[in-house]
Amino acid sequence: MRLETALRSAIARLTTAQVGSPRLNAEVLLMFTLGCDRAYLYAHSERELSADETIRYDEALGQRAQGIPSQYITGHQEFWGMDLIVTPAVLIPRPETEHLIEALLPLAKSMEHPKIVDVGTGSGCVALALAKELPGSQIHASDISREALEIARANAARHRFDFRIEFHQADLLQGIPGEFDFVVSNPPYVGESEADLVQLEVRKFEPRSAVFAGTLGAEVIARLVPEAKEKLKPGGWLILEISGTIAEEVQRILAGWKGVEIKRDLQNIPRVAIAQRPGL
Repeated sequence: MRLETALRSAIARLTTAQVGSPRLNAEVLLMFTLGCDRAYLYAHSERELSADETIRYDEALGQRAQGIPSQYITGHQEFWGMDLIVTPAVLIPRPETEHLIEALLPLAKSMEHPKIVDVGTGSGCVALALAKELPGSQIHASDISREALEIARANAARHRFDFRIEFHQADLLQGIPGEFDFVVSNPPYVGESEADLVQLEVRKFEPRSAVFAGTLGAEVIARLVPEAKEKLKPGGWLILEISGTIAEEVQRILAGWKGVEIKRDLQNIPRVAIAQRPGL
C-alpha cells in the first residue's frame, strides 16, 4: 500500500470512529510507525509501506479508534520544547500547563538561586521546564505515585536534568525537607460531579487520581494551600493550575495570602492562581 493511500484510509477510519482531529492523528501515528517527520510523509507519498509497517500502523490506528490517546500509543508528548516520555501512569502534558511556567519565570528571574518544589510532578514536565529556564535554581519534585516518579526520573535523565532535580515520593509536601521560594503545582482539579463533562478518553485512560480531586474539584488544593504556607519562605510564591469551575473557591481558600491573582489562558478561562505567602 502506498503511503498516501494508507494515510487517506486512516483518516476515513478515524473519522468513522469519531476521533477528533482525524488527519492529525493519522499523520502522528504514521510518523510514529515510520520513524519520520511530517515533511517526509508528503515528500514520499508514493512510497510503499512494507507488510510490517502496514501491520504496525493498523494496530496503532485500532488503538486510537478505541479511544487510547495517541500520546500513550507513541509514548511521547512535547512540552516547553522538550520531547517527553509518557505512559498511562502519568497525565499527558498539555499546552495549558505551560502557563504555570510563564507565571513563575518573571518572579524567579530576579533570584540568583531560587528553590522550587513541583508538587504532583507526573511526567516531570513542569520541573524540567523550570530546570531548563532557570539554570541556577534548586528544584524538587514530588508525586504520590511511584510509577509516575519513574517516568519523571527517566525524562530528567533524557534531558540531562537528573542532577538538577531531587525527586520525592510524597503525598503533596509531606516529609519534604527545607523551605522554598516557590511551590508550583498542576494538581487534580476536576470534581466527580462534573465527570460527564470530561472527555471520555481522559476519563477512561488517563490516571484518575491525576484528574479528579473529589466531589467538587478543589479538595486537593484545599489540602495543599496550608502545607504550602508552612513550606514557603516569607514572601514565597504559590502558583497553581486551576479551572474556571473552581476559581472562586480557590480565591476563598487563599484568603489571607498576599497579591492573590487569577490569570486567564488564551481562551479567557481562569487557568493559574498566584498568591504570595504573607510575612515579609
